[in-house]
Amino acid sequence: MENTYFSSDERRLMNHITRELLTRLEPVMTHDDMRRVFNTISAAVAGGHLDRDVNGINPLVRHASTALLLCQSVVADRNLTIATMIYPLCHTGFLTMKQVSDEYGNDVCGLVHGLMEVSRLYGRQAAIVDENFQKLLLSFAKDIRVIIIMIADRLVMMRSINLHPNEKLVHDISLEARYLYAPLAHRLGLYQLKTELEDLSLKYLNRRVYTQIADKLNETKRQREEYVADFVQPIRRALDKAGLHYEMKSRTKSINSIWNKMKKQGVDLNGIYDLFAIRIILDSAPEQEKKDCWMAYSIVTDIYQANISRLRDWITMPKSNGYESLHITVLGNDDKWVEVQIRTRRMDDVAERGLAAHWKYKGIKSEVGLDKWMNSVREVLEAGSDSQMELIRNMHMDLYDKEVFVFTPRGDLFQLPQGASVLDFAFAVHTRVGQRCVGARVDGKNQRINYKLHNGDTVEVLTASTQTPKQDWLGYVVTSKARNKIRQAINEARQHQAEMGKELLQRRFKNRKIDLDEATISRMLKRMGFKTLTDFYVALHAEQIDINDVIEHYEAQQQRQEEGGGAPQGAAQDFVLHHRTADEGHPDDILVIGDNVKGINYRLSRCCNPIYGDKIVGFVASDGAIKIHRADCGNLRHLRSRYPYRIIRSEWSGKIGTQFAATLRVVGKDDIGIVSNITSVINKLGDTQLRNISIQSNGATFEGFLVIGISSTALLDELIMKLQNLRGVRLVERKM
Repeated sequence: MENTYFSSDERRLMNHITRELLTRLEPVMTHDDMRRVFNTISAAVAGGHLDRDVNGINPLVRHASTALLLCQSVVADRNLTIATMIYPLCHTGFLTMKQVSDEYGNDVCGLVHGLMEVSRLYGRQAAIVDENFQKLLLSFAKDIRVIIIMIADRLVMMRSINLHPNEKLVHDISLEARYLYAPLAHRLGLYQLKTELEDLSLKYLNRRVYTQIADKLNETKRQREEYVADFVQPIRRALDKAGLHYEMKSRTKSINSIWNKMKKQGVDLNGIYDLFAIRIILDSAPEQEKKDCWMAYSIVTDIYQANISRLRDWITMPKSNGYESLHITVLGNDDKWVEVQIRTRRMDDVAERGLAAHWKYKGIKSEVGLDKWMNSVREVLEAGSDSQMELIRNMHMDLYDKEVFVFTPRGDLFQLPQGASVLDFAFAVHTRVGQRCVGARVDGKNQRINYKLHNGDTVEVLTASTQTPKQDWLGYVVTSKARNKIRQAINEARQHQAEMGKELLQRRFKNRKIDLDEATISRMLKRMGFKTLTDFYVALHAEQIDINDVIEHYEAQQQRQEEGGGAPQGAAQDFVLHHRTADEGHPDDILVIGDNVKGINYRLSRCCNPIYGDKIVGFVASDGAIKIHRADCGNLRHLRSRYPYRIIRSEWSGKIGTQFAATLRVVGKDDIGIVSNITSVINKLGDTQLRNISIQSNGATFEGFLVIGISSTALLDELIMKLQNLRGVRLVERKM
């Protein structure tokens, strides 16, 4: 390889990596394979096809280091190594997929293709902390061995970027390691890689905390190892004497785990009881498990004083995920607290591989299908057989074959069902976006709303303010949200069109002086072939039927009813209009209401509570009745603007004997006896009744609302005047 391609440090590192790879791969790779790989890489370097990346990292050193890490920490495997080494040559275009397949076989070609697919994700500025990104990564890889390569590659990158001048690069790769690759490594049982990924991510994201913990651990490492040896010695002797068969392990918490525990418990490093822990794993028959665990507990607590408050008995009452173990904290030599975990071999298997897998035990989110599949992969990896990679290759990773993952231009990730269209995606973004969708730019190309999306597509929805959902859209979508929103929008549009059609019919009937009867309309619809009123009014609004034809059908229906002896029931206007001639000074029809007027279907409106003497106006309601409003009613102004043809001039026929409800607002000084004075005035006034009173006091002021039964505005004006003359009353006004 070219001498100018490597720095002196890189050349020494490459020489070391090459020797190590040759030694570790000799049992699984032929010399011919090794020669072809290194010759191909040398040719790429000589031709300038392996330049440093934009961050100054040498791709050959990076991928050779990744291959060695895989051999050291996972398995020495021919196909895994070759794919890792030649992937950068395919990425730069020096090698084609066909050349890889011809030279090294279809399996290597498949691994390289998976790595190429995964690399596409990193040009999209995706939010890797999104849990959907992990699913997309697994979908793109298609082979779990590609994920294993990526985990090792990210650890190599993490090792190489310490003090790198590009702070954003360091930050992004550290987040990626913490939230994406460390959890994947843990699920696969690659605990050593997982721990280092987490520790390095803490180092780069919070160097001060990392350094403080690391320095403290380094200061005490030798003493800690000696302390553990002295601590377990008397326990071993006692367990042996009791005839128990066991394995004993000790471990020091990782820096990241220590920091997490410090944050969770709100303590400093000295407050962490299980800085290091001892685990006793007993070989016990099923019927002896609990007995042996409690015997070991008794032995340990006989030797060392136990902190009873920190006893965790998950043998008598296992955790909901199946985890079983006894955790005790004892006071060792030099008054140091040590955590001891006691469990059987079966319990340890369940905790590490079964239902209570360690990533669940630590609170990492899980999915049933993914959990089961990852457990199977981890068991194969931990078995350590010569054919483990062959077994894993045949474990098809179709976990998300019924889903598709797509990006927004900003890198946000959406999970949709397989077969989802641009329209599904638009509604997933926002209902308003879906309703206005006219298409999309998918990976830079214009596509229609029914275009089916693929994994990794970047979708920019195109909208238009004039666009509205159509009936045929229901055939383009597969998500329930999109389908429900489209139906809802179509129904709302139909209701609006029906209302417009009804208003049109009412106006034309009024112009022709025809009384509109809903019962007659309903009978007419069946003859015209409509199933519902809504369908009829929508067709009328869309001008699918001629309104003159409708009038003819309506009059014919009325005639049939009359000939059948059933005179149609008229609307409220048929009974309430009292006609006055122009000589009387009233050229228009006027609705007259009062005790001496019979057969009038009217109601006094509660929004303004009109009283005899108020100027009034009638409004024909949808049920045919007439609502009487005060002329100054705010609601009436709104009704007049929208339905001017339903407004009826009205007046009182004469004094009415019944009482009306009027509401008065009274404000004044909060003195003793003020309420009594108010009620006294009301009671003394003839033909007046106090129906309800509500008083609120605010410091030295009161505010009250009185509901008065009164017969006319003249009497009401007299009452207001008398109340205003009361001492302490500042304001009296009538409320709507």
